[in-house]
Amino acid sequence: MALNIVIMAAGKGTRMKSARPKVLHRLGGISLLQHVLNTCVPLQAARTVVITGHEAEAVEASASGEGLAFVRQVPQLGTGHAIQQAVPALDGRATTTLILNGDVPLIRADTAAALARACGGEKLALLTIELADATGYGRILRDAAGAVRGIVEHKDANPAQRSLREVYTGMMAAPTAALKRWVMALKNDNAQREYYLTDIVAMAVAEGVPVVATQPDSETEVLGVNSPVQLADLERRFQRAGAEALMEAGVRLADPARLDVRGELRCGSEVEIDVNCVFEGRVSLGDGVHIGAHCVIRNAEIGAGAEIQPFTHIDGAKIGPKATVGPFARLRPGAELGAEVHIGNFVEVKNSTLAAGAKANHLAYLGDATVGERVNYGAGSITANYDGAHKHRTVIGADVHVGSNCVLVAPLTLGDGVTVGAGSTVSKDVPAGKLVVARAGQTIIEGWQRPTKAKKA
Repeated sequence: MALNIVIMAAGKGTRMKSARPKVLHRLGGISLLQHVLNTCVPLQAARTVVITGHEAEAVEASASGEGLAFVRQVPQLGTGHAIQQAVPALDGRATTTLILNGDVPLIRADTAAALARACGGEKLALLTIELADATGYGRILRDAAGAVRGIVEHKDANPAQRSLREVYTGMMAAPTAALKRWVMALKNDNAQREYYLTDIVAMAVAEGVPVVATQPDSETEVLGVNSPVQLADLERRFQRAGAEALMEAGVRLADPARLDVRGELRCGSEVEIDVNCVFEGRVSLGDGVHIGAHCVIRNAEIGAGAEIQPFTHIDGAKIGPKATVGPFARLRPGAELGAEVHIGNFVEVKNSTLAAGAKANHLAYLGDATVGERVNYGAGSITANYDGAHKHRTVIGADVHVGSNCVLVAPLTLGDGVTVGAGSTVSKDVPAGKLVVARAGQTIIEGWQRPTKAKKA
């Protein structure tokens, strides 16, 4: 079935109390609009048209997808007026046009596809749902036989109509040719002085075009975002659904209510995640990985059997099997840890590789370094990798022992088996197997006394 998709994303979102366009607020780390665009991908539309208006350039620049077309609605004079702007961009060969909302982010592809099939290029299909509190929604009007006869907007509804619970979700599918004709005939003789898209229902009925309704599987799919409160509510619904999917796949969550996934999280078997962890971007956890409480992990690959201890921050890193990281560690982009590497508390690693069995257990910095197997990197030691203009690399061979409180001034190479005495500042290459000590000699001053304050009289 040839299909057009139109996404309405022109509104300002005044109730959001934000300078950011409403559809660019984020849910699960992704903009509301991008959620809808991602839903459209499997529908394989002939054309996807996004209607922008408020901060149109920012909205258009944010949108990602193949073959998107943009039209602008300026000023915004209602939903019908929005579709009027989209009409010239529709593919006339597509017999069905599906209309979605950019601020209703959790609509499922299956639900949208079912709505388009219900239209089939011949009927006007509405996505409806029954709500306990229908305030603000247009009500579905049916005749005695149960057939849909119209929609009345909340502000135009009388008390009897407002008591109806079946509402229009703002999403529909219409025959393309008829939709073009109907929207161009819309009038704005209503309380809002706007052009309502919902008025085309009465037009369809008058022409004898069947009007049908389909329903989503859950209320969450059709909830829109108009305020920070609604955004927060939808965020928790989204996160809870994701947590349940993880648990059904075998992941052990200490508390599913205290998990945030803002991107894609892939987990192997026997994975355990403690409370208040945040995953961003693309994260992969291998079999048997344990994630401690309060970790933030972004764009990372963590190998089987690794343990990430509490309060660790990982961004753009690759961690090998059975490695241990944390607590209170920080891995920055370009950090690559081999098997059974240990990174301890208050250790920072950036753009560095550590081979199997290397250890930096506390209070250390490794930047722009290549670290060999079984290296022991002492507490308080750092690589001085920046000369004020350029970054330089430190190469540490296998089985090197770096004592505590050392400074390795790059560019520098320490050969295999080197031992660096504690407190050394090393700025020249050291051959394999050597001991290097680079510190001032110890001096004891005889007869010295610590200064004291004079006593007051």
